[in-house]
Amino acid sequence: QVRLLESGGGSVQAGGSLKLSCLVRGFSINDYCMGWFRQAPGKEREGVAIIDSVGDVADSVKGRFTIAKDNANNKLYLEMGQLEPRDTAMYYCAARLSGRCYGNYQHTAFDYSGQGTQVTVSS
Repeated sequence: QVRLLESGGGSVQAGGSLKLSCLVRGFSINDYCMGWFRQAPGKEREGVAIIDSVGDVADSVKGRFTIAKDNANNKLYLEMGQLEPRDTAMYYCAARLSGRCYGNYQHTAFDYSGQGTQVTVSS
């Protein structure tokens, strides 16, 4: 059974940092495309970062966020720095078991996601 369990969210002040984790059960993340998405109230879910053998981040977080896989422990991470109030959202881990990432940031291209972890950044 596939399960994605996010953790690490919280409340921070602008300029602060957080590291999100996603524990994955049911398949080996080494073999598949993984991603982080976020959704703020009243807004659509947007792609933040994706990774298969190579990671990539969206322009809106470039230079501030980094995505990484820990294949040995089957975990996915999102390191977030220089956080801004506009980064406030629910953050979701997602898995695409149908192929590589191919630069696809659409959440509809991913097959599974977790329940999310809340990130709140205050000014």
